Amino acid sequence: MMGGGNQELQQLSQELQELEEYKENVEADVEELRDEKAEVDEAIEAIELLETGSTVQVPLGGDAYVRAEIDDIDEVIVSLGGGYAAEQEQDDAIDTLEHKQDAIDDRIDELQDELSNIDAESQKLEQQAQQLQQQQVQQQMQQMQAQGQEQGDDDE
Repeated sequence: MMGGGNQELQQLSQELQELEEYKENVEADVEELRDEKAEVDEAIEAIELLETGSTVQVPLGGDAYVRAEIDDIDEVIVSLGGGYAAEQEQDDAIDTLEHKQDAIDDRIDELQDELSNIDAESQKLEQQAQQLQQQQVQQQMQQMQAQGQEQGDDDE
């Protein structure tokens, strides 16, 4: 009977470990989304502040940049997702980026809910594990008491 309890404890421990790994992955996803949102914030701010003729640093990749002059800030090319981009007027580009932010916020909210569910499930499993451990301790004490009584009976 004790072996079954140990096996159940081992299974609970494994489930808790899997939940913890899943939680770490979800937290990493949230962090990535927050980084993406910060980049969108920077893009909106740049579109709002820059003017035609402004000099900017354009990333080439590999942490290399060149200085370039903005030819026409009135037309901005914005990624629409799925590998598509469109040239939009300044205000429309900002609207598109703000919609992107809203979508990111919605996804972050979904992941935060998922984290709450993970925490609730972890607490439930931890409580089950504690109850199992307590039952095992009680069983061991009962067995020790029973053995003590048997020895007492033998002494008579």
